[in-house]
Amino acid sequence: MIDRPFWVNRIREAWRQAPIVWLSGVRRSGKTTLAQRFSEALYLNCDLPAVEDMVRDPEMFFRNCERPVVVFDEIHQLRDPSRLLKVGADVFPHIKLLATGSSTLAAGRKFRDTLTGRKRQVHLLPVLWDELPAFGNAALLKRLYHGGLPPALLAPAKAADFYREWADSFFSRDIQKLFAVRDSAKFNLLFEYLMRQSGGLLEASKAASALGISRITVANYLAALEITHAVKSVRPFFSGGRKEIVKTPKCYAFDTGFVSFFKGWDPLRPADCGQLWEHLVLEWLEACHPDGRIHYWRDAAGRELDFVMPAGRDRVDVLECKWDPAEFDPAALKVFRSYYPLGENYLVCPSAAPAHKRGVKGLVLTVCNPSALADTGGVNR
Repeated sequence: MIDRPFWVNRIREAWRQAPIVWLSGVRRSGKTTLAQRFSEALYLNCDLPAVEDMVRDPEMFFRNCERPVVVFDEIHQLRDPSRLLKVGADVFPHIKLLATGSSTLAAGRKFRDTLTGRKRQVHLLPVLWDELPAFGNAALLKRLYHGGLPPALLAPAKAADFYREWADSFFSRDIQKLFAVRDSAKFNLLFEYLMRQSGGLLEASKAASALGISRITVANYLAALEITHAVKSVRPFFSGGRKEIVKTPKCYAFDTGFVSFFKGWDPLRPADCGQLWEHLVLEWLEACHPDGRIHYWRDAAGRELDFVMPAGRDRVDVLECKWDPAEFDPAALKVFRSYYPLGENYLVCPSAAPAHKRGVKGLVLTVCNPSALADTGGVNR
């Protein structure tokens, strides 16, 4: 097993705040492997019928539990998972509980009680920039090309069957079970469309027209994809009275391997790396700032900034992601700073270490990679 101390520490910190930690993440992201890293835990695979019998009487189960931690892997497979967790948290608060699933807890039809006040959520993401050394010093280009799901990243070659089989399993075990979606053909059309369009503006009406499905269907499927963490919508940042995009979100796929696969990028070209690098930086921001507000900015003239994050009253930090720092064009940032003058400017590049300051046309930039960004205090200090 490969250690992922960032996530182990995140879970332990969450337990200091609440007795239940809900560990979510897409299929094959490593939830089971991570859950098994807690040596003090009683690990239960809820796919097994015998586990249903073990927990049929929750009070009796917890009363006879001799371990300080109980892991319920794939807990949504149980008949009444919310009652089980509620009894554990309320009656046996000395026992820490870890429950895993692909979606947010509230998505499951079985969860009549969302356990407000008793839980914290940890969203496990594909292998992060900082974690690459632990995965056999996997090269960054391989991470962009294969993606960050551990089985794909550790594979010696990129196998098309992995991505196809993952998509089939995702529909049957997550989308169909959680949301009762029956039309796999329409759903897969939208899923592949979003993978190919990843990082671009998402207009539901345009997607519906392109795919020949209704706008309502697109909206419903998109909601299911967001709940199961298969895509992330990034909303525009704006203020009144300026010619800025205010409604249309950008939609990002959960993993660079699926983006490159569905786009047919084989092999990767230098121009492809910049777009995939932007995805990797977004995943790092999601992991390190789970409560942060991540937006993009674009105006009516088409000037755009990758990510902006409010950092306090009247302060907004900007992050531009570039595979090659020489490609940075300050035009959009200069316009943005004329509207919002307060905040830090970051140029996030894979080769930028150590972090350093650079002056560009009256702007001051911190040029850094994600690790150095964390060392500088990063965004939302």
